[in-house]
Amino acid sequence: MSKTIGFIGTGLMGGPMVRNLLAAGYRVRVWNRTPEKLHELTQAGAEACASPQAAATDASVLICMLSDGPTCDAVLFDDDDAACSRLAAGATLVVMSSIPVETATAQAERCAALGVGYLDAPVSGGQRGAIDGNLAIMAGGEADTFEAARPVLAAMGRPVHVGPTGTGQQTKLANQMIVASTIATVAEALLFAERGGADPARVRDALAGGFADSPILRQHGQRMIEEDFAPGGPSKYQWKDTRTALARARALGLDLPVATIADALYADLVEHGDGELDHSALIRELRRRNTP
Repeated sequence: MSKTIGFIGTGLMGGPMVRNLLAAGYRVRVWNRTPEKLHELTQAGAEACASPQAAATDASVLICMLSDGPTCDAVLFDDDDAACSRLAAGATLVVMSSIPVETATAQAERCAALGVGYLDAPVSGGQRGAIDGNLAIMAGGEADTFEAARPVLAAMGRPVHVGPTGTGQQTKLANQMIVASTIATVAEALLFAERGGADPARVRDALAGGFADSPILRQHGQRMIEEDFAPGGPSKYQWKDTRTALARARALGLDLPVATIADALYADLVEHGDGELDHSALIRELRRRNTP
């Protein structure tokens, strides 16, 4: 596979992912809606492009890391001269954004009409995982397309082929359900411990290594204790994902009460103005609900 990669969307996650591709020896052509975010990447060796179309030209793999499905569609497809129209037959589009399963399926069909391969390959691990190059990458699509793209994906994390088109997004939604409900439980537990007279930091330390331990208790529990809510994963995107998961659940005829409660908590958090804060800021919503 050619070493030229187009990369669209270099924000909190995309920027570090580009750095890891550069470190792996790939030529990376980058575009971002806010051009100022490209400066540090060009200093690291990326090639800044004035448009998504320019980033796609001559790329064997085009990676998209934008905020949601409609934004991805607008940049990639919704114009006669959108980015995917510049991809050569045999190239591969890898959408690493979190989008609905149905959107991924429709994108794959549009790529097939262009003679372009397609993977839906969302990620988990937050900004820290993107920086360290150890993101969990859950990929849906044809097995041979995945194998061809595996070296590129492996430069950013641990890719796993989970099934046909759309199953990458289905897996990410399952991930986000676990993350949202676990953050909610950790926030409740720390608030419960604090109101009962325990030191939340020591409670977190005491639970380390037990059955209640998890990366969320360790990392996000620490954020909650320190009230450090600089966004690694903004709450507004967590809510987007829980809404998408519940819509998918309804389409599958499922009743998911825990996910429904977590979604309602994030809806209130965003409504109260904390959508730009890290999703660990959910403890702020619980504190609001429990203010005497």
